[in-house]
Amino acid sequence: MTDDKKTGYEHVKVLIVDDEVHTRAMIRSMLRQIGIHQAMEAADGKAGLTEIARTRPTLVLCDVHMQPVDGRQFLKLVRATKVDWVKNIPVIFLTADAKPETVKLAKELQVDGYLVKPVNVGDLKARIDAVLKNIDSSAKAQGL
Repeated sequence: MTDDKKTGYEHVKVLIVDDEVHTRAMIRSMLRQIGIHQAMEAADGKAGLTEIARTRPTLVLCDVHMQPVDGRQFLKLVRATKVDWVKNIPVIFLTADAKPETVKLAKELQVDGYLVKPVNVGDLKARIDAVLKNIDSSAKAQGL
């Protein structure tokens, strides 16, 4: 991997919220392939909320079906917070659930992306790049 590719992601921090250890390890590996080396993990939405407060990630990759707090509840709580930087964290759902009603609910909850597992590195990178571009555009629009 060239230094040029690393430079684009050097400040990106990703929180992976998934109840399966193996899945978190695979996602972490894909992130490294892309050039993202700052990745934190949480085993469910409740732990994910704690990690957001502790680590201030750039974006979150989140499974939908977990216990005790699933991805939909997690996203509702994130979007409902009064803290702007938390409320505006991009969340991408990574799930095996491709049911239309789940996708529709995710859109209603203002998810920033929806990828169906198994996901490949190219699709993951494309979605992350789109989210990062939106973050940059929003910051420029606000004069930051």
